[in-house]
Amino acid sequence: MLTLDGLQIALGAFRLAADLSIPAGARVAVIGPSGGGKSTLLLAIAGFVGLQAGRILWDGRDLTALPPGTRPVSVLFQDNNLFPHLSVLQNVGLGIAPRLRLSPGDAARARAVLMRVGLAGMEDRKPGALSGGQQSRAALARVLVSDRPLVLLDEPFAALGPALKDEMLDLAATTLSETGRTFVMVTHDPSDALRIADSVILVADGRAAPPTPTEQILSDPPPALRSYLGDRGRGL
Repeated sequence: MLTLDGLQIALGAFRLAADLSIPAGARVAVIGPSGGGKSTLLLAIAGFVGLQAGRILWDGRDLTALPPGTRPVSVLFQDNNLFPHLSVLQNVGLGIAPRLRLSPGDAARARAVLMRVGLAGMEDRKPGALSGGQQSRAALARVLVSDRPLVLLDEPFAALGPALKDEMLDLAATTLSETGRTFVMVTHDPSDALRIADSVILVADGRAAPPTPTEQILSDPPPALRSYLGDRGRGL
């Protein structure tokens, strides 16, 4: 279970508070107005943004003082964060060994995950030789191969076309759920939440609210979410 215990973030004039828990294995969407702090919340959980107060716990273990690399967390950003000078296999291998000292078993494991995401035969290509969708698959493969139990997705597929985005969302949800991993995904699109999330965290007015069942919050949005969704929230 992920617990944000009295969390307070202060960045200049910006403030964000959170006091909530996410069960292990949950699929959670984070929705709210632009600039409200959705990405900041994920960066704090991952250890890239410090806290003014509070604690971040995973299964009762206090992560608050741990550096990002030692937390049980994988992050997938919108820009995929692939290294252009490394091959696809090497980029994925970073999820196993950050110094790329891959054993034959490690390399075989990375190849198996690449096959799972539809990139078999592309192991030696550089990211620049891949399409946008293929780059997204490679970045997802790196998250999958890491085996860290908590996965944070910061709109990683937002730049893709609707059909490809839905395919990637389904692939991420299926593969992560099969291994019982918890994932938290920032999105601007309520249809993404309906597609793969069992609950939603609303980030608005300086607060990240506790998770609410997806259909419940989208069928009867609170005022801040209703204002943000506008016409997009109708008929969901």
